[in-house]
Amino acid sequence: MGGILEGKRILVAGVTMDSSIGFATAKVAQEQGATVLITNFGRALGITKRIAKRLPTEPPVLELDVTDDEHLERLPDLVREHVDGLDGVVHSIAYGNPETLLGGNFLDGPWPDVAQAVQVSAYSLKSLTVAAKPLMSSGSSVVGLTFDATVAWPAYDWMGVAKAGLESTSRYLARNLGPEGIRVNLVSAGPLRTLAAKAIPGFSDLEDMWGTRAPLGWDNTDQEPTARAVCALLSDFFPATTGEIVHVDGGFHAMGA
Repeated sequence: MGGILEGKRILVAGVTMDSSIGFATAKVAQEQGATVLITNFGRALGITKRIAKRLPTEPPVLELDVTDDEHLERLPDLVREHVDGLDGVVHSIAYGNPETLLGGNFLDGPWPDVAQAVQVSAYSLKSLTVAAKPLMSSGSSVVGLTFDATVAWPAYDWMGVAKAGLESTSRYLARNLGPEGIRVNLVSAGPLRTLAAKAIPGFSDLEDMWGTRAPLGWDNTDQEPTARAVCALLSDFFPATTGEIVHVDGGFHAMGA
């Protein structure tokens, strides 16, 4: 039997290390039958090309900086060198300067750094989706990754604001692309020990909260449950779901104090 992504063509944007949610998503997608392409840029591109060899099938690695208009404009041509279209796009991209925007620096966060965080972490969902849109058709799916932005978290500071922007952006994309049959959803994961998370001062405080309050428990080293949820939303099993945020957090979000 084929997997739930059999024959699908999936672009996973923002794969750096094999500890990332993007890497785990690419792995599960391949295991479920998809043809996968992954992206990164700059000095990290070489790292991505090396870790791509650790996936079940080594995928093409495309150079893509989602803040660079030239990169976005050439994306369809780069993708067409490998596949003739896309059935799914995964946005696994976020950045906030840990020295100025995180770890208790909310009141002092400078606007240039905040603007960069919002562009990379939120606006880029729109940029990436619009760039990939010529490759997609009715039934295609866009999935991004968030961390619950409905409350203020310790240490998360301006990244929480950026994630709130991401969540709103996904809803407006869902509104605008729904008539064309393109779905846009997010997966809200609990705290995971990714490269990005390790850069957040005080991140261990969040991990401790999940350890005591998530009714299903929470393994902060296991990206696969989150990756499975992403792949489910990329599949045809959610044909009428868009503008949604699916929580993969051991049930933490539904619990009181």
